[in-house]
Amino acid sequence: MRAHQAGDVVTAQALYSKVLRASPRNFGALYALGVSYCQHGQHARGVPFLEQALAVQPDYAEAHSNLASALNALSRHDEAIVHGERAVALDPACAEAYFNLGKAFHALARCDEAVACYERAVALKPAFLEAYYNLGNALKALHRYNDATVCYEKALAIQPTYAEAHCNLGNTLQSLNRPDEALPHYRQALATKPDLAEAAANMGVGLLALGRYAEGWEPYEARRRVKGAAVLPDFQRPLWLGKESIAGRTILLYAEQGLGDTIQFCRYAALVAGQGARVILEVQPALRTLLADIEGPQQLVAQGDPLPDFDLHCPLLSLPLALGTRLETIPASIPYLAAQPERIAKWEAALGQKEKPRVGIAWFGNPQNGNDRNRSMPLHRLLPLLTAGASFVSLHHEVRVEDQDALDAHPELLHFGGELGDFADMAALVTRLDLVISVCTSVAHLAGALGKPVWVLLPFAPDWRWMLERADSPWYPTARLFRQPRIGDWDSVIRTVAEHLAAFGR
Repeated sequence: MRAHQAGDVVTAQALYSKVLRASPRNFGALYALGVSYCQHGQHARGVPFLEQALAVQPDYAEAHSNLASALNALSRHDEAIVHGERAVALDPACAEAYFNLGKAFHALARCDEAVACYERAVALKPAFLEAYYNLGNALKALHRYNDATVCYEKALAIQPTYAEAHCNLGNTLQSLNRPDEALPHYRQALATKPDLAEAAANMGVGLLALGRYAEGWEPYEARRRVKGAAVLPDFQRPLWLGKESIAGRTILLYAEQGLGDTIQFCRYAALVAGQGARVILEVQPALRTLLADIEGPQQLVAQGDPLPDFDLHCPLLSLPLALGTRLETIPASIPYLAAQPERIAKWEAALGQKEKPRVGIAWFGNPQNGNDRNRSMPLHRLLPLLTAGASFVSLHHEVRVEDQDALDAHPELLHFGGELGDFADMAALVTRLDLVISVCTSVAHLAGALGKPVWVLLPFAPDWRWMLERADSPWYPTARLFRQPRIGDWDSVIRTVAEHLAAFGR
């Protein structure tokens, strides 16, 4: 035990093992050896010893708590809950037991239960740093941003250099649409942990949201190093970020994020070609036909197809950095996309004779998007718009199950479903409309790139590209922005849009 306390792990573990060879059911040695392995990150080795210790002494709360912690580290969260619950039942005053139980609930997205456990942990141990931090994370996951902010502040009062707490406090402030207040926390996080990619990337997001492009593009590059971010291909070719001439060289530009991002940033291909490069543009298969004739690329390929040879590469969202984009230099020559005439004719026939203004609507985006809960809405929230004197068209291939009843109840909302093919087909349909009303999804970008009037419905804390407060967009001159005045308040947005729609086309 003295060797263990002195930090001589090898000696301590050898002594515990020696005891167990002589006495295989020695609780103290089993428990101490299990704890020793877990303390040094060897949870898979530690768990069996903790389990054997509990077989000898099943009512030892601390052993249940430590086993729950180890099982969490191995992502065996259901088992961790069993031992965490047993630990708190045996010792209701053990803050660590509530903390470990809370972590298990949190990992399984049972955040309400996690919050209750973390709250109990900090009540029992008011200076419990990790519990305050994790409580903040659980509250943030429940979109209780103000409460989360308080928890991160309490964690930072205990340890002012806690980089992750500064970072998540910054993230929470951004969710409250307060990026100016978030920036100092990202800077403090990076002062402690310069390699904390999430802090750098989200500082970039905050700066871009504030329109501070000269400062924002560089830290935004850290997005590619954030844990859980899509891993970019290893092309075994140099990354180009604008620091050397590309005249006479072949460069691969490629889609990095969603379909809307590709539509927004493919405009840069022409600028890159203008520097004398031969441009290859790789895009998602769904956009292959739509972007076939875009200005700039000498060759267009779909993701998954073989790539030709190239000298350099650059993801689309790094092109604003490479080309030094500022608010006043955003390339906004609209339209830069066009629909195919034969597809336009198809949709003109399908829409029939025009008697009223035609308005397309899109009310939800990709559910896999991490912000989809905030940016999308159920169809029934949009239904007040249908009373305006216009013909309405759904701009979705399929509707979500929860929207089907509302769609069925309103046959005046045209929904072509499977007849609406790829994005080239969508572009042709949008071309025959007078107005598009869309949440922040690829449809809004498509309409903007086609030069159609588009009203974009934005959550309280919008994506950085829409910036703050302004009702227009330098990226899309035909766009008009309608913003939530409070988190989740789509009703106010729809009322305002309905008022403008009543006057549209007069």
